[in-house]
Amino acid sequence: MARQRMALRLLAAGLGVAGGLALLGLLWPEPDQSVLEDGPPTAEALAERPQRPITVLLIGSDADRQGAPSNNAAPAGPANSDALLLVQVSPEGPTQVLSLPIEAAVRLPGDAKPVALGSLYQRGGPALVASASAELVDLPKGQPDRYVVLPRAVLRELVDRLGRVELSPDRSMAYADKSQKLSIALEGGLQQLNGRQVEQLLRFRDEEGGEERRRDRQQLALGTVLRQMGQSQQIRLLPELVSDLRSQAETNLTQGESLSLLAAALINQDGIRFERLALKPALRPEIKLRELEAGPLQPRWPQPQP
Repeated sequence: MARQRMALRLLAAGLGVAGGLALLGLLWPEPDQSVLEDGPPTAEALAERPQRPITVLLIGSDADRQGAPSNNAAPAGPANSDALLLVQVSPEGPTQVLSLPIEAAVRLPGDAKPVALGSLYQRGGPALVASASAELVDLPKGQPDRYVVLPRAVLRELVDRLGRVELSPDRSMAYADKSQKLSIALEGGLQQLNGRQVEQLLRFRDEEGGEERRRDRQQLALGTVLRQMGQSQQIRLLPELVSDLRSQAETNLTQGESLSLLAAALINQDGIRFERLALKPALRPEIKLRELEAGPLQPRWPQPQP
């Protein structure tokens, strides 16, 4: 039965990309840019908020640029998802972010053995990742509504266009790997980081608890970037920034939809809520796959706020 549900979700994901565009377009009126140009630079003036909660799957690619033949990562090969976040933006109430562990074990129809959630992007692109994520956390039918695939160059440009971000690395970090063309050199403590330094912060893996610590840093960076985007001097620049970054990413969000979600998230940014899935400890260090921790019978996905 579980495999049948997964297969149906895969089919629905492919059909939903086209059908969802028409349906959700009714929920997102196109923004009136004259309001932003003539009025004060506020999130309310950026765009109208969506009329219902919208769920977006953020896929952080380990490739430097969209369509790159190699990811310059370890192991080398086509792009994988290096970070996965489900983000639910509501017209009212807090933005909810659920971190999906890339090492979580998932079993696809026809596969004899489970595979890592993070490996699915290489096999089937955003549709397969969305389908497996929906099955993993028991998302309502038809979700996630949208997806965004962000290669590393988009992250660097976003931070640099914001004019650096203030972050506090939890420790000094030093690492070099010529095969990945990767060099990390960061001091701990509060400081202003540029795009390449933020990339280093998010790519660094501790010897123990590496992925868990990386998810802590993803949460820190996301909250900080969102707060900086909400500053008045940044809001007026967001339409151009979103347009430029969309051309470098893979997404089924339109320009207007992107600005609408940003407006809602920035208006309610003080209430952003982060959650994560609990995983069982690995039985042996060499085993990278981890099963979800058994817990009480409750939705793994945070429900929309009334």
